[in-house]
Formats: sequence, C-alpha cells, structure tokens
Amino acid sequence: MTHIGYFLCCEQFNPHDLIAQARRAEEAGFHALWVSDHFHPWNDEQGQSPFVWGILGTLSEVTALPVTTAVTCPTFRIHPAIIAQAAATAAVQLRGGFRLGVGSGEALNEHILGDPWPSAGERLDRLAEAVSLIRALHRGEELNHDGRYFHVQDARIYTLPDHRIPIYISGFGPQATRLAGRIGDGYCITMPDADRVALFREAGGGRKPVQAGMKVCWDLDPEFAADTAHRLWATEQLPGQLNQILPRPTDFASAASLVTHEAVTDAIVCGPDIDAHVAQVRKYVDAGVDEIYVQQIGPDMDGFFDAWERDVLPEFQASAYA
Repeated sequence: MTHIGYFLCCEQFNPHDLIAQARRAEEAGFHALWVSDHFHPWNDEQGQSPFVWGILGTLSEVTALPVTTAVTCPTFRIHPAIIAQAAATAAVQLRGGFRLGVGSGEALNEHILGDPWPSAGERLDRLAEAVSLIRALHRGEELNHDGRYFHVQDARIYTLPDHRIPIYISGFGPQATRLAGRIGDGYCITMPDADRVALFREAGGGRKPVQAGMKVCWDLDPEFAADTAHRLWATEQLPGQLNQILPRPTDFASAASLVTHEAVTDAIVCGPDIDAHVAQVRKYVDAGVDEIYVQQIGPDMDGFFDAWERDVLPEFQASAYA
C-alpha cells in the first residue's frame, strides 16, 4: 500500500508557515509529514532554516500526523547522544508517531563548527556508529561508549517513549543504500529509483518501508511556476557529489547558475496540470516506494492543497496503487 504525505521544508519556510502547512496537510488528507533538518538553506533565495527540534514540539500540539526527519545528520554539528535525547522527546511529544530519519550529512550544514569534511566512506562509518549509540541510549540504560568517533560517559535518557523509535537511513549511492539495508528500520530517498529500492531490499531491507520526497510547483501560471522552481531549487539538479561537499549557500547559488530551466522542469512538475502531478506520483509508486512526501515550493498554498485534496490524493486512494 502506498501512502502520500506532505514534506515540510525548513529551508524555504519560517516556523509559522510550516505549522500552517502541517495543519492544512492533515485537513487535505495527507497521511504523514516529512520535515527537513538544516542549519543553512541551499541558497539565499530559499531564505529560511529554523531549528527542526523546535518545529517538532509545536507539530505535536497541532497535528496527529506521524512525522519523520528527512534527514538529520547525527555525526558532526550535533553529537549523537544529543540527537538520541531530542528524538526520544519528540517521540513522546508525538505519542509514538515519530521516526528518526538520519543521513551522513552535507558540508553545507555540518562544517560550521570547523570540523574537517571527510570522505564519503568515513562519513558512513560515523553514521553507523552514531546509529548504534542512539539505539543503545534509547534502551534507557546508563551508557559508557568509547568508540572510534564518539565518546559517551555515564549517560542515560530518562524521558523515553513506550515503543522503540524507528531509525530510517538516507542513501543516494550504493554504499549508503547497502548500509541502510543492513542497519535501517527504513530507507529515505528523493528520487523514483527502482534500482536503488531493489538494492536496499536485497541488502537486508526486505519489506521495510521506503520513503521518498518529491517537489512540485503548483500554480495557475506554468511559466511563473517554472521560474520559481528554477530560482529556488536548481540546486537539486547539481551533478555528482556537489550537494555533499559545497560549504556555503553562495557556493550552491554559483553552481546552480549553470543548471538550465529545462533540467529543473524535467524533474519538478510546474503548473496546474493534474495529470502531470498524478504521473509524477505514479513514477514513485512504480519504483516501489511505500511512502511519498510531496512539497509545494510555490507561493499558492491554497491552490496546491485544494487541487491535491480534490484531484490527486483520491486518484491513488481509489486506485489499485492504494
């Protein structure tokens, strides 16, 4: 069964807007929420980056929808022991409806304390150790940990949920995807990649949930929507490891100036064509994704939520894909 949730983007919206979107998403029939975890936006045009753990506390008071961080890096700017405590509190606040999505991070967010930015292999090793440490702390016992990358002394988390907190792993390359299959309770991606989903399942993921995020720019004016998508999210079309290694929003803006409008509109549905929105969701369904989280990046939130509530969500709830 495929579920469709809504993606709360902290890089683009302030805390009040994010909370309003969460309320509207629940009213429209979206089944769950993703929320991003950044220190910086990808570029200055996006213009926001509130602290996600503050957002989560407020979400717990205004919506009953489950929430996943998409994704938190528990290895550089915040120690995994602190993430373990934050996640435990969020799980209590959200009455068990919290999933901790984690990844190996980007220099954009994680370089801010002056740590050197290591190779992808080392970042994944750090992530694996961090996940093990977080799970140990979530058992509620006093922990001493003297690992390769992290150290904890006499630590115990007292505020814990009644049930184990699922930890989902983000992975874009084969090495990260295999790690997700080995240690994750689920898998997070941002593309309809059937090969990547299959690799996750073959690497130990089995029937564990696969989540994926997608963006649309709903607007009555397709040209305005395309311009908006290119201005705000051309960064998503950067090749190779640029998204992992560029350190500043200004660096992303410079690199994204080389990305064409066509490259962006090939990846992001722009405009009011319902068939195009449905077709984009179907790509993720056909790739084997279990939970699809859509972000509206344009300013017409009312138009987006009305259209998806009326025309897009029922298409899947009433079809063989539901």
